[in-house]
Amino acid sequence: MRLRVREALARRSAELGKFAAIADWYSLSHILHGFLFYGATWLLLPRAPWQGRLIAAMVIEGGWEIVENSNWIIERYRSGTVSLDYFGDTIVNSVSDTLFMVVGFLLARKLPVGLTIALAVLFELVMALHIRDNLTLNILMLIHPFEAIRHWQGGPPII
Repeated sequence: MRLRVREALARRSAELGKFAAIADWYSLSHILHGFLFYGATWLLLPRAPWQGRLIAAMVIEGGWEIVENSNWIIERYRSGTVSLDYFGDTIVNSVSDTLFMVVGFLLARKLPVGLTIALAVLFELVMALHIRDNLTLNILMLIHPFEAIRHWQGGPPII
């Protein structure tokens, strides 16, 4: 009995470790959130100072981090994608995700629009080819899972 409990705790610890990192492949998606939030707040709040728009983006990102770690979204990921081993993020990972969004927001503020778009496309391609997931696929699979995408995502890294 002790061995089973110890094995279960070790397995749970290893599973949580996957989602406890300060930076992971999904950090690129959170940088993309920053790009998108910068563009959206620039369009929707053109008279607001950039600092105010950043605070609005941080509130939205923080809200998403709470929703993303709800049982509803976790079960949606697990049932609609190949992420059967997803159990949510740690607080450290959620805070770092928000900080990566801030980095993306600040980059979008300083970089030319064309370079920001090029970086977004590059991040999406690299993630798709290495972890077979990215922001676009993540949103698509949350809204309407496709079996063909789920099957493709189950393959090994391409690069």
